[in-house]
Amino acid sequence: MTTVRLPLFPLNSVLFPGLVLPLNVFEERYRALMRDLLKTPEDEPRRFAVVAIRDGYEVAPSAPGMPDPTAVPERGPAAGFGDDPVKAFHSVGCIADAATVRERADGGFEVLATGTARVRLLSVDASGPYLTAELEELPEDPGDGAGALAEGVLRAFRQYQKRLAGARERSISTTADLPDEPSVVSYLVAAAVMLDTPAKQRLLQAPDTASRLREELKLLRTETAIIRNLPSLPASELTRGPTSLN
Repeated sequence: MTTVRLPLFPLNSVLFPGLVLPLNVFEERYRALMRDLLKTPEDEPRRFAVVAIRDGYEVAPSAPGMPDPTAVPERGPAAGFGDDPVKAFHSVGCIADAATVRERADGGFEVLATGTARVRLLSVDASGPYLTAELEELPEDPGDGAGALAEGVLRAFRQYQKRLAGARERSISTTADLPDEPSVVSYLVAAAVMLDTPAKQRLLQAPDTASRLREELKLLRTETAIIRNLPSLPASELTRGPTSLN
């Protein structure tokens, strides 16, 4: 078992390998993380791990408010994640490589990172200025029939996009340049389909590529049927989802 210890960046969303992650970093704990990443030599990857939040807050409360106006705001690296942070996160996440880390005049950061590999969360350390985690790197096994399943998923994804475009009453970009490598297809579709975080998390932690593609085929057919039966649904309802403030 290969393990690695990396800074941890919890989000209300799921990052997949190969997908780009833009971040607007303003909380001090994550500013500290980015300042340390900037110390990494330029010829080495600036890596951190992204995990989806199961139970907690992406941005820690910074002032008293509802329901208790006298409550003392939480501070520290684990603020918003309870007494045992590891329980607040989903068990499988993704390593991110920060290609761009740009500090703003206000001390915040604009970051552009790319998901690289899946990891399993083993433990969380809250003793420093930001959370770090011990992680087990997960292999991406193809599984049985991944190639044929990828072809079916691409066909279903194109139908899904056509239906979605019709529901939004506007055109979409062509999908002619979609990849055909099964694992890349599985992650691209998982990121592109409008699903809630638990559904995306299940796709991320699928045991192999074929299993992920098989689940995506079911989801795409279901979502396409829903869109077909709700042609007047406003675009704002179709695209509504959580926004990452970090």
